[in-house]
Amino acid sequence: MWKALWKKWTIDRPAAFGDLLWAVFVVQFAAFLDRWTNRKMIGAIVGVVLLAIAYHHGVALPPELVLVGDFLVYIDIFTVVLLLGLLSRATTILFMIKQTAARLAQIAGSLMTAARRLDFRHRRGHSSKARTPLAGRKNDDDEGAVIAGLAWA
Repeated sequence: MWKALWKKWTIDRPAAFGDLLWAVFVVQFAAFLDRWTNRKMIGAIVGVVLLAIAYHHGVALPPELVLVGDFLVYIDIFTVVLLLGLLSRATTILFMIKQTAARLAQIAGSLMTAARRLDFRHRRGHSSKARTPLAGRKNDDDEGAVIAGLAWA
């Protein structure tokens, strides 16, 4: 057991670490350099040179350029805040549409149930027209009917 442990920590682990270092610093770095073209290298060098000149020059920038840079940053911040506000409103509107659709489906289902209960196929006979209502009963024909949460007039 000790020999296996000794071999693992003195031979296998350092060899695996060496392979990892070779893969990162030689193979992947060579692949990275293969993807770089002369144009990309010149662009990177010019950018570094301009950055170095910008930090080491003694002439101050005019306040107009500083304000323009600040203004552009503030526009970016305002745009992000505006987009977040619009997304939250869109989420609220979609939630309201979902609730309305669910309520309409519930009303349609209860209307179908109420229509099945009315059963228009079996009408009264002709003799029922001749009957007069009882004296104490009120005729409710002029009031709206309430069916499944909807008031019909």
